[in-house]
Amino acid sequence: MTYRVELTARAARDLKRIFRYINAESSPSAFAWFNELETAIFSLDQHPERSPAAPENRALRHLLFGKRPSVYRIIFAIGERDRIVRVLHIRHGARRPLPRQRSD
Repeated sequence: MTYRVELTARAARDLKRIFRYINAESSPSAFAWFNELETAIFSLDQHPERSPAAPENRALRHLLFGKRPSVYRIIFAIGERDRIVRVLHIRHGARRPLPRQRSD
């Protein structure tokens, strides 16, 4: 069974920033890499539970994309009831982890 993949406003901004940062408009290889990133994101429509829980918050999951030193983390939540994968944030793997969520 498939899921619908939705990008939050923040994730959409992240993608635009990555596109500009890697100069994908002017570089064929950067453009191809960016297309692979988008393909990886939208592949979450099939078996999103394959990805491990995010260390910051066990309710979220993350998919790693790329090779060192250019690894990106795609952080997302799975809505089982409505069958939606919500991509929350796309961040470079070298950045500090997000603050941990307290589980009260």
